[in-house]
Amino acid sequence: MRKKKKRNQQNLIAMCSVTFVMMILVIALMVGSHSLSAKIDGYKEQKQEVCDKIEEEQKRTEEIDQLKEYMQSDEYAREVARNKLGLVGEDEIIFKEQE
Repeated sequence: MRKKKKRNQQNLIAMCSVTFVMMILVIALMVGSHSLSAKIDGYKEQKQEVCDKIEEEQKRTEEIDQLKEYMQSDEYAREVARNKLGLVGEDEIIFKEQE
C-alpha cells in the first residue's frame, strides 16, 4: 500500500513536470511564431517597396530610351542648332527688335 502511494506520488510529480515543460515549450513556440509573423510582415513591406522601385526604374528606362531616340533625330539636331547656335533654316526670316 505504501509502495503504491509512493508510486502514485512519483507519477503525479512526473506528470506535473512533463506538463510544465510542455507549457514552456508551447509558450516558446507562440512567442517564436509571433516574432516570425512580424518578420514576414516586414519582408512583405520591403518586397512591395522594391517592386515599386523596380516599376519606377522601368518607367525611367523607357523615358531615357525615348529621349535617346529623339536625340538621334533630325528634329533634335535642328532644335539644338536654333537654340544654342542661333542657326536658321534656308526658308526662314529673322526679325530682331530695335533697342
